[in-house]
Amino acid sequence: MTLSALRSDALAATPNGFELRLGLPWIRSMPLSSVGELALTLDDTPVAVDITVGDRCVAPDHLADEPGWWFIQDRLVLAGHEHPLPGEHDVEVRFTLMVPYLQGGPGAPLALPFRIAGTLTPDAAAGVPTVSRDVA
Repeated sequence: MTLSALRSDALAATPNGFELRLGLPWIRSMPLSSVGELALTLDDTPVAVDITVGDRCVAPDHLADEPGWWFIQDRLVLAGHEHPLPGEHDVEVRFTLMVPYLQGGPGAPLALPFRIAGTLTPDAAAGVPTVSRDVA
């Protein structure tokens, strides 16, 4: 399920830093509130990010309050405020996905830990149209 979560065109430089577009590694669309404990490392260094939801920035620990959805064809945009150097970067995203319709224990939803990693080059596919859109 994680094969398409971090595509080769996922990392892009921006005027304010970078954006990383992450695909949902699950078989169904999920509420944004089901994403927890989100952490990003870039070249083995933890990086603070915000989540771009439409035209708003949301801190990862505030996703629990978001009413929107992460559809399986959409990309969750992680916005970092540091400029990555040119060239390849080792990227790792870790988060927990709470599956509200599956029980993981008495009175608790199933919580799945995900680790998605890859080596990416910023703007590797600049100008190439993508088939996905950002979470709105």
